[in-house]
Amino acid sequence: MPSPRLATRAVILHEDRLLLVNAWRDARSNLWCAPGGGAEPHASLPDNLIREVFEETGLTIAVGAPCLVNEFHDPGGRFHQVEVFFRATITAGAISDHWKDPEGIVHTRRFFTRTEVAALRLKPSSLPEVAWGAGFTYDPLEPIQH
Repeated sequence: MPSPRLATRAVILHEDRLLLVNAWRDARSNLWCAPGGGAEPHASLPDNLIREVFEETGLTIAVGAPCLVNEFHDPGGRFHQVEVFFRATITAGAISDHWKDPEGIVHTRRFFTRTEVAALRLKPSSLPEVAWGAGFTYDPLEPIQH
């Protein structure tokens, strides 16, 4: 059995709106998540996060403190991912519909109000409380959703 995949994600609040991405090729899902992705070896988690957020959004960020560890898996398969979420702030750039994720996974990125987030299909479900809250949270193992 392979080891769990390690990923980083950014919790970015800008003007009291949360940045989310739809990271499904060909827009085949309405599931939203925080920007980020798989950690590459020999780079720190913050450096991985800076790279991933830029690839997915075109934004340059400053990485702050970790605020959430989330893990999910495919109960019937081999996939298991552990994600470390960090608070982050935008230091350069702006969201644009013209930005293209070089990996072709993220097709939509936008900021949502807390009210709008409440109406979304979102993973992890604890993200709104983490984003608009304080402290550190652990979101235990949950089944993957598509």
